[in-house]
Amino acid sequence: MTAPILHIVDVTRTHGEGETAVHALRGVSLDVFPGELVAVMGPSGSGKSTLLNLAGGLDKATSGQVLIEGDEVGALGANQLASLRRRRVGFVFQDFNLIPSLTAAENVSLPLELDGMSVKEGRRAAHEILEIVGVAELADRYPDKMSGGQQQRVAIARALVGDRRLVLADEPTGALDSTTGEGVLRVLRDRCNAGAAGLLVTHEARHAAWADRVVFLRDGVVVDTTGSPEEAETLLVGSGS
Repeated sequence: MTAPILHIVDVTRTHGEGETAVHALRGVSLDVFPGELVAVMGPSGSGKSTLLNLAGGLDKATSGQVLIEGDEVGALGANQLASLRRRRVGFVFQDFNLIPSLTAAENVSLPLELDGMSVKEGRRAAHEILEIVGVAELADRYPDKMSGGQQQRVAIARALVGDRRLVLADEPTGALDSTTGEGVLRVLRDRCNAGAAGLLVTHEARHAAWADRVVFLRDGVVVDTTGSPEEAETLLVGSGS
């Protein structure tokens, strides 16, 4: 049987202690396999972004395990974590996180160059992925000269460049119009079809429809796993969010 790229086992994440403790995740387990795109839905504050941060090594679990291709994220040192994120994990943030002093192509190629790729090869890879996400003309433009939607597509290109085995996306179409958003989801879907694993946080069932299955979180607990985004939307509406 194929091993999961992302293997999350009974993970909890608690902020603070005692009476003021906030339990962001409570015993969550999840596997995401090669070729699979999994959508995570749930009300605000349900733990979706916390789950994504743990999956990408941006935060550490209070208990439980997070493994990426067999490597336990919580046991890695700072340098090992940085290497993992450069080589194997692509992260699309809600607020883009582009470096203002770098052009689009420089932002996209930076992880590759930090990992030892030549500038020439890194820029070639950057131009290729910028073309795929539909913003090749922005290669030499700085973030402050781009619209929010353009910045989002550059951020997505950065997450997909290279041989990323795990792609994590936190509301990746939030700043995009519906047509552009669908195009971005198609790129994400294609990357998973090519063998990567994808984890997509979204509030919208039409975006979750691109996924193979939907995991529904409420109050830090997985309350449902379904192959039907429509069922997940019903749960979401029913939760009062």
